[in-house]
Amino acid sequence: MNTDTVLTETHKIALALSYCHFLKGRERLRVSKAVGSFQELTAWKVRDFERVVERHIRTAGAQLSALPHLVRHGIQTMRCYQIKMVFKDDDAFPSWLREISDVPFVLFYRGTLPCATQPIVGMVGTRTPTGEGVRNSLAFSKACAESGIAVVSGLARGIDGFCHKGALAGGGYTLAVLACGVDQLYPRSNSALAARIIETGGCILSEYAPSEHVMRYRFPERNRLISGLARSLVVMEAPKKSGALITALCALEQGRDVYVYEPLLESLQNEGGRLLHAEGARALTCVQDMFDDWEYACTGRT
Repeated sequence: MNTDTVLTETHKIALALSYCHFLKGRERLRVSKAVGSFQELTAWKVRDFERVVERHIRTAGAQLSALPHLVRHGIQTMRCYQIKMVFKDDDAFPSWLREISDVPFVLFYRGTLPCATQPIVGMVGTRTPTGEGVRNSLAFSKACAESGIAVVSGLARGIDGFCHKGALAGGGYTLAVLACGVDQLYPRSNSALAARIIETGGCILSEYAPSEHVMRYRFPERNRLISGLARSLVVMEAPKKSGALITALCALEQGRDVYVYEPLLESLQNEGGRLLHAEGARALTCVQDMFDDWEYACTGRT
């Protein structure tokens, strides 16, 4: 179920639980099944949550008292920014994402979700790419788009942003996953890019409720969605310590293929890529190598 302006009790409960930071993903689902209405949820005490999730909860009181205000403000923000919600059991929920073990309780998005049959590749890399990293990321993502493959990345500065731009240049679909609410658009420097993604039929997506700000711990959580949405992940150019390598680890845990890009393996900014390659990640020489692994017939956009 998704919505443009009308929010049902189910939506209000889900929105409220998304602001309950003291709950883990699966716990939100358990609580949503235990509570009868949003009105009932606003009357819950900490002990009611503890009874359902079967553990001790600390420092939840302040969040609970703020829930009615947070939900009212969240609904206003959703209407202002045309934010929609989709649940795991909805037909519109991204099919590849359903397979991961820690599937999100709910997703918030702006734009258009990918169709169930849309093949998607994840592309990630450093925020400080080399010139070759920029050129190759643009070219690879554009070639994917021209062949009917969607590109998912994280809208970050550097490689992520150029992967989105390449997909747009190829006339294809691209999906950006954020570590904040989809009204926040981090980093601000990519706000215009985010607008282009939405305007051209793509999507900005997050598991975090409207107005939720970027937190450091949310980036690894976000990274698992980038890999989870994709059939395969390509690490274009990444240092040894980077979010791109965290995304690669998520991809491997999710049973996704992880690739590096051979033309960039000797880059000064690609120690992480060389490490992945040494540990068994296949080095792609071109987009067709990945298509061959997929047994994908390159017929262009449909």
